[in-house]
Amino acid sequence: QAFSLGRKRVERRTTLSKVAEVVWLRTNRSREEKDGRGKEEVTGQQRWHRYKYRFVPWIALNLSQNQRTLRYVPDNSKDKIIPDEDVLGALLKVFRALFINDFSRQTDILVLLPEAIKSEYQHSLVSHHPRTEKPVNRIQQQKLCQPGEVLFNTLGFSISRETSSLISAGKGVFVTRGFVPKGTVVSMYPGTVYQQHEPIFFQSIGNPFIFRCLDGMLIDGNDKGISKVVYRSCNGRDQLGPFKMSDCTWLTSEVQNPLAVGQYVNNCSNDKAANVCYQEFDVPELFPMELKQYLPNIMFSRDTRSLLRCVVLVALRDIQQGEELFSNYYTIVN
Repeated sequence: QAFSLGRKRVERRTTLSKVAEVVWLRTNRSREEKDGRGKEEVTGQQRWHRYKYRFVPWIALNLSQNQRTLRYVPDNSKDKIIPDEDVLGALLKVFRALFINDFSRQTDILVLLPEAIKSEYQHSLVSHHPRTEKPVNRIQQQKLCQPGEVLFNTLGFSISRETSSLISAGKGVFVTRGFVPKGTVVSMYPGTVYQQHEPIFFQSIGNPFIFRCLDGMLIDGNDKGISKVVYRSCNGRDQLGPFKMSDCTWLTSEVQNPLAVGQYVNNCSNDKAANVCYQEFDVPELFPMELKQYLPNIMFSRDTRSLLRCVVLVALRDIQQGEELFSNYYTIVN
């Protein structure tokens, strides 16, 4: 009887899982027919295999089948892979290097900065670019000023979006140069940050880039459609004179912050174990005003007392050049 009962439970769970897949495929079939994509490379079945790790009914029915994709967090404090101070230090280090690298276009901001801070940046500029090492031509100068090069010179590695090593997974994020030590901030998850009560229904339709934080806050990392319009609108709303409160270049091909590609990190699998992990980080109030232009996140509502929520990806182990980054799409809180 126990064997029979267990078999019935497995059959029921399998049936419900297939029902969830059929429902999802039917809701996306009309869009395929409208766009004429039914016979192209990205089919409804392939979309389902990429999206199912974010689909709540599928997750609930398959928790016991793929333990490797779960990250157990018995307490909120244990969700921190590294201290917040280390995250802040890494971001400030990269952002200051980007600011100095783009020093010639920061004139309007420099005029409004205190003399002490201005002179500190000028001293850093001299130490980073001595006269004897000036580029000899524009082409060399452009190569030295690439954000990826700045990241490599600052943290010792660079990352980029390329075709994933997983079948039908689209784009992924690879370490294209250097070496990533364990516990290093390797990427950031960009997007508009929503409180639990704020409207995100229309942005969420067909959107696989919505990240849910432990406290229920949501980050929409989609760089297309209505999500893109909402982010640009909030970015323009919060700008104070020459000071930008966030970075919107991650929506374009000319990315200013090379870390802002975390939304394209693919989910791990039985064959590809996770080598990075999401960690939530609240930007402190005293974060330098001139460096906020590199933050790839912005609050949906301006009238909020909450700190800006960011999500970084931290290396779980040493990552070598050429490796693809893999993470966990969802967190199980016991």
